Amino acid sequence: MSQQEKANNPSGMQSPTPMKGPGGMRGPGGGFPMGAPAEKAKDFKGTLKRLISYLRPQRFKLIAVFILAILSTVFNIYSPKVLGRATNKLVEGFVERMGYFGKIDAAIKAGADANTIAQLRALPIPSIDFGYIWNLVMLLVGLYLFSAFFSFLTGFIMSGVAQRTVYKMRNDVNDKLARLPLKYFDSKTYGEILSRITNDMDTVGTTLQQSLTQLITAIVTLVGVTVMMLTISPTLTLITIIVLPLSAIVTIFIAKRSQKLFIARQKELGELNGHIEEMYTGHRVIKAFGHERKAEEKFGDINERLYAAGWKAEFMSGIIMPALTFINNIGYVLICVVGGVFVTGGRIQIGDIQAFIQYSRQFGQPIVQTANISNLIQSTVASAERVFDLLDEAEELPDKVNNKVIEFPRGEVTVKNLRFGYNEDAPVIKNMNIDVKKGQTIAIVGPTGAGKTTLVNLLMRFYEINDGTISVDGVDIRDLKREDLRGMFGMVLQDTWLFNGTIKENIAYGRRNATDKEVITAAKAAHVDHFVRTLPQGYDTLLDEEASNISQGQKQLLTIARAILADPAILILDEATSSVDTRTEAYIQNAMTRLMEGRTNFVIAHRLSTIKDADLILVMNQGDIIEQGTHEELLSKQGFYADLYNSQFSA
Repeated sequence: MSQQEKANNPSGMQSPTPMKGPGGMRGPGGGFPMGAPAEKAKDFKGTLKRLISYLRPQRFKLIAVFILAILSTVFNIYSPKVLGRATNKLVEGFVERMGYFGKIDAAIKAGADANTIAQLRALPIPSIDFGYIWNLVMLLVGLYLFSAFFSFLTGFIMSGVAQRTVYKMRNDVNDKLARLPLKYFDSKTYGEILSRITNDMDTVGTTLQQSLTQLITAIVTLVGVTVMMLTISPTLTLITIIVLPLSAIVTIFIAKRSQKLFIARQKELGELNGHIEEMYTGHRVIKAFGHERKAEEKFGDINERLYAAGWKAEFMSGIIMPALTFINNIGYVLICVVGGVFVTGGRIQIGDIQAFIQYSRQFGQPIVQTANISNLIQSTVASAERVFDLLDEAEELPDKVNNKVIEFPRGEVTVKNLRFGYNEDAPVIKNMNIDVKKGQTIAIVGPTGAGKTTLVNLLMRFYEINDGTISVDGVDIRDLKREDLRGMFGMVLQDTWLFNGTIKENIAYGRRNATDKEVITAAKAAHVDHFVRTLPQGYDTLLDEEASNISQGQKQLLTIARAILADPAILILDEATSSVDTRTEAYIQNAMTRLMEGRTNFVIAHRLSTIKDADLILVMNQGDIIEQGTHEELLSKQGFYADLYNSQFSA
């Protein structure tokens, strides 16, 4: 992500649903507001084709959705025509009754004799055919019921199609993540990866479920309404269509200006988000140096700019609907005037005018809806493209078919002529050779960037080496299954990782089916049992997502207990006591000394006091082992290690 993208969204996540535009305002058709910029895919056609391939297994359901959506729309479109027929029948009966009474009134006024007037009154009084109208009303009810039923079926089936499609995509992504090398995760932010799995996937599911049926309905409505209007009056249809270009011109004119304003608003919003994240993550430093007022002033300045940009963007976007309503009302006036002329001339009936006005109101809806859906589809394809980019990432090399198995690992590690670089042009480790025997403790020291942690990543095959070999018990690690290889190692890292669960569950993560007794034994060995028992729920204490309800040192103790429980053949400690106080460190060193007996240990440390008793100390600098030996041997050489040691303790 670029710096601007991170500022716009500090977590790296995309907008969870495309149904709302900036500011949460819905557009006229339920999608993006007019003028709000829609995200576009780099390869729209290719991504859309690939997305359709996920829908192919459910093509029969999609065909059913298409047919049901058409039926629902057709029934809905035909309803105004039926209602117009009912109106015509009512008007026809009313006119006949008025004609009947009009003749009598005219005869009386003309001075007709009583016999003539009596004959006129003897004629049957015309009645309104309520039976016919009632049948039409029942037909209308039936049409609306069938339309609603088919619409329900369409939504029900499409919901299953969308969720099944997203389910398949989510499974593919989850399987892919398990096959991706550590290199991928090191090059991406957590927020960016999470966004593709959650928000982008939700965007695809929402659009498939809603927009696909809406698009079908909009197209069928547009075609159907046009046909029905033409059957009533081609002239009135022409008047309706003539208004459309004027609406389009107004929409484009306003949308171009509002889009620039929305972009400006997003820029200010991104700056505000970045400032807020910075202020809240560093609030202790701000308070310590007394910069609260300065931070508030900067926030106020950005907030003012955001208010101005947001107000202009929303105002400009909000003009569109009143403008379109005004233009459409002009169209309705023209239809009513011309239609009234046609009715008086006997060219059409009044019920047809009623139906036509209903159709003209429906005519503009699918056009606006289609425009909004096109925005949604563009955003959805962009989301799908990000998901497919993840699925297309290079995977770690597959394990060999005929893997070797070390049934009883001893923990002997041999590194020969090792060369590795995260970029091949810039090697981090140039030519490393190590021969570690069972039970030895190997300490690795050196300045930041010397390659210490890189060596650990290579031992566990998180990265593939460029040249040379790494062997465990004489077997090249590339000939072992990754799962078997990593099962030989136990790790305690500088960065603690605890999940949302109880303390017992976090310790037991080190070994499958561990008993409570084994968990407590490991906790005691790591000097963690005492503080756990002082907690109200003891080992059943629930840790939150970031384990913020215990101290950093206690987190580290729990990870050490987890490693003790795992009982590995090879132990890796990467600054394992960096977050522990001096007294606790002494306890842990005693426990670790007992734990290290009989297994191979790699200890990475900047605090040289923790590695005095190591069997071998490797001093690394710029990817090479420049010195090696015991603590006393290296001090006597008065070399690089001696300088490091003296810089820590000579004062």
